[in-house]
Amino acid sequence: SGNREVSPTIEVMPDYLAIGSDSDVVRVPMTPQTAQKIADKFGCMLPTRKLVDAIDRVAEVRLAPHPMTVKREAVATFTEHNSIIEKQRGQNPLGLLTIGSKKDIVLTPRIFEKPKRVAIYGWRQLNGQPIQPLTIVHVNWYVDYSHGVRLVRDNIELDGKNVKISELLADPERSKLVSDEG
Repeated sequence: SGNREVSPTIEVMPDYLAIGSDSDVVRVPMTPQTAQKIADKFGCMLPTRKLVDAIDRVAEVRLAPHPMTVKREAVATFTEHNSIIEKQRGQNPLGLLTIGSKKDIVLTPRIFEKPKRVAIYGWRQLNGQPIQPLTIVHVNWYVDYSHGVRLVRDNIELDGKNVKISELLADPERSKLVSDEG
């Protein structure tokens, strides 16, 4: 029967891309172009909205989003927001799958509606609702404190076989395994 449940397995970073060491770390917002270059270098990709939702469902640490309204694009705001996240993280060790601290830069076919945009989604509240619906409102050079890059390995395990997620996204039939947008 072709209707049996498929339970794919993906590998994701437990937190957003950061610079520093475990004892002195700053999560770094960046353009989608920079994020994609880093993803390519490490055999990874940016998540889709569906993958962000899947990651959120299995998170081990849930932090309450902390929106900021002043100087959203300033590096000082990036570091201030990171300090807030670190206080919220408290005694939870680095390496646990953590959500709620940032909006994800995501892949979406909507980017073809308006090229040169950044697609963002998520920032899940403690009640499970994302603050940010999928949007491509910002130009792709816009970066603010709330944007995060969580890399997903470009590999998914399906029925014991490894398949590239990027190949699934290019396949109209199988893309629904990793995207709710086709």
